Parts: sequence; structure tokens; C-alpha cells
Amino acid sequence: MKHYLISKEKYNGEIVYLNCDTLKGYKINPKNNYNYNGIKVNEMIIIKPSLIEKIIKRKVHNRLDYYLKLIIANLDGDDSADDTRIALDDLQRYKKIINNKYSLYLDEKYMTLLNKKIDVFERELKNNLLYKNLANNEKTVADDTHKKR
Repeated sequence: MKHYLISKEKYNGEIVYLNCDTLKGYKINPKNNYNYNGIKVNEMIIIKPSLIEKIIKRKVHNRLDYYLKLIIANLDGDDSADDTRIALDDLQRYKKIINNKYSLYLDEKYMTLLNKKIDVFERELKNNLLYKNLANNEKTVADDTHKKR
């Protein structure tokens, strides 16, 4: 497999071959489907630390917005207890990914802030789950008392 490096400042028309396995950086897979003449991009390695940080922060921000929308849907009463449990498990899994994978590229101050935000989301989902379980138990107790009469 051939590897290419495109640098805007030093580009003089020739192709430079590099071994991408030895490069240290953040690997991403582009999700857009633009067709370039003769070039297919399956994977990119980003080496510049500031660009890596921007990409990861945008990725994390979008994911936290998704979890916030789930919490709002739970507060509105649109989701069941199973959906809340699934969202809680997914959030805990995502927290592990952030602490293991993204902590290499993000500074400590941002990581502590991010962990605090995720802890708030976890607490809210746990409270919603507890409330739904209590509401379901009250309904079953109320149904049992009506059946006995």
C-alpha cells in the first residue's frame, strides 16, 4: 500500500513516500465521499497537536450534545427505563474511551472539566432511572390494591 504526504508549504509537484506506521499522531477515517481523480482517502494521520485538539474537542462536543438531547427526552417522558439504562451504559462506555484514548491529546484542565460534565450527565440519567423505577413500582402497587377490592 502506498502512503502519501501532502504539505501545502513545501509542495513542488513530486510525491513523497512515507511509512505511516512510524508516524505518531491521531488517526481518523474521513466520512465524506468526495471523489478525487485517482485518490481514495481511507485514513488520515494528523500530526499537528493544535489540529488534533480541535478535532477531538469538536467530536466530544457533538457527542455531549447527543447525550444532552437524550437527557432532555428522558425528562419529557418520551423514553422508557430501558432506553435510559442503555443511554447510561453508553455514556459510561464513552467516558472510558475519553479517559483512555483522548487523554493523550487533551490537556489536564480540559479533561477534568469534561469528566465533571459527564458525571453530571450520569447523575441525571441515574436519577431519571430511579424515578422511573419508583413510578413503575407505585403503578404495580396501585394495580394490586385495585384488584383486591
